[in-house]
Amino acid sequence: MKLFLVPTPVGNLADMTYRAVEVLRQVDLILAEDTRTSGKLMQHYGITTPMQSYHIFNEHQTLHTVIDRLMAGQTLALVTDAGTPGISDPGFLLVREAVRQGIEVETLPGPTAFVPALVNSGLPCDQFTFIGFLPHKKGRQTALRALADERRTFILYESPFRLVKTLEQLIEVLGEERQACVSREISKLHEENARGTLRELHTHFSQGEVKGEIVMVVAGSDM
Repeated sequence: MKLFLVPTPVGNLADMTYRAVEVLRQVDLILAEDTRTSGKLMQHYGITTPMQSYHIFNEHQTLHTVIDRLMAGQTLALVTDAGTPGISDPGFLLVREAVRQGIEVETLPGPTAFVPALVNSGLPCDQFTFIGFLPHKKGRQTALRALADERRTFILYESPFRLVKTLEQLIEVLGEERQACVSREISKLHEENARGTLRELHTHFSQGEVKGEIVMVVAGSDM
């Protein structure tokens, strides 16, 4: 019995590792955040292993069924739509319960969107803090204000539909001269890494429709 956490490409399908492909071919079952999205990846690599949905809306209900399969001796793999399971995606609950039950868990190294965005930003990356998605409503302002005194570079995930509004909110809290980088469509054909002050980035992304997955890297306070 063993649970594999298998990272999948955040953009270019060629970012899949040989080992990830082999693991997905050999396990008894693949737990997928969206079987339709993962199905395209499996088809691309000729992986015919059965899949089952495992996502944020059903993970509490299916958790113990999955654990029972592992306890029965099966080997399972968890994948999400893109990146490493557990990083702003389902995974934590399953790993925690597997560890509690003495089930071996192995996480393969691989794609995670915030790492290339951080390194590519040109901002200090010797120390950083990963925030992920800010609360959409309740607690959002509190979370934003807490960033005002953060001295480390910090990383946010954001929807393209909320990017401009989030930049406005960051300007209100951090000031318009704070340096930042917005990475969009990482490892895809139209990848963009826009660097500058929060005001410059706000101006840039206010000029038209924003598309793609967004990673924001913001310089820490120097106060």
